[in-house]
Amino acid sequence: MVDQAIGARNRSSRLLARILRITEYREFMIIYIIVLGTIAIAHAAPAFLSKQNTSAILLALADQSIIAIGMTLLLVSGGFDMSVGSTMALAGVTTAIWLTLGLPVGLAILLGLAVGVLIGMINGIIIAHVGINPFITTLGMMSLARGMLMVVSDGRNVSGLPESFTAIGQGTILGVQYPILISIVLVFVGDFLLRRSRFFRQNYYIGANEKAALLSGINVKKMKVFNYALTGFLAALAGIIITARLGSASTSAGKGLELRVISAVIIGGASLKGGVGTVAGSFLGALLMSIIVSSINLLGVELNWIDFVLGATLLLAVMADTFGSRGDTKE
Repeated sequence: MVDQAIGARNRSSRLLARILRITEYREFMIIYIIVLGTIAIAHAAPAFLSKQNTSAILLALADQSIIAIGMTLLLVSGGFDMSVGSTMALAGVTTAIWLTLGLPVGLAILLGLAVGVLIGMINGIIIAHVGINPFITTLGMMSLARGMLMVVSDGRNVSGLPESFTAIGQGTILGVQYPILISIVLVFVGDFLLRRSRFFRQNYYIGANEKAALLSGINVKKMKVFNYALTGFLAALAGIIITARLGSASTSAGKGLELRVISAVIIGGASLKGGVGTVAGSFLGALLMSIIVSSINLLGVELNWIDFVLGATLLLAVMADTFGSRGDTKE
């Protein structure tokens, strides 16, 4: 009896220790904030939990969470990309133009994805091989891609897309639209690969100490080019999906998106200094920001405050990251 009591006590202690370890994760804290925030907002605006509003939040989240997967890889490895919004818009518009010219849906989508990969590869090559700062490189690419977008579209939105294409963004399974399902699947896959895949985990070593990673045999330049190409691919995929969902390609799509995605990834636990972050955390950060935007709309706050609130959120997230890093250094 005594042995059984001791065994039960040890099992309880181990279970408690596991629960405490789980609560230490950044993701748990974000979930806690999301739950409390949802309760508070739902009390102030009951329409917040309506099926229509929930669907709107998840649809808005789908595009950001897809791009956030790539942005997480970049921040973990010590980089970031300011051109994802322009890449998303350019891929969506070029895909729509090819569709209006009569190209098959599959081929048009492949060409649109190729645009994203090409932009990402150019970013990666300039950053990794030429050695130019990621901010300067991707900021220049942001303007370049946005300018190319206006040239190829003549500054006009592209509509009249075939139903076989729009079904990708408007179709449903059990009442859930495809973009939501696609983003959830990609987030699960991305989080698993970054946590478990030996190839993707190299990014943590690169972000923590690039010189040490290089000396340990990691092909740092190759990984950087791959990361930017993958991020471009994901941005293009998001652009194609949102074009299919809306039934037209907008030349103004993706403006300011890069800052929202970076904010979400930092809120989710990634650091601008590299070496830290998870895809799951980035998804939760994006969800939190989508909830904030939705609550502003439902509570009757002027829409002009949205950019202010998102900017303040980014500053607070960066400050928390900076002070947290200082605390780790002191320890």
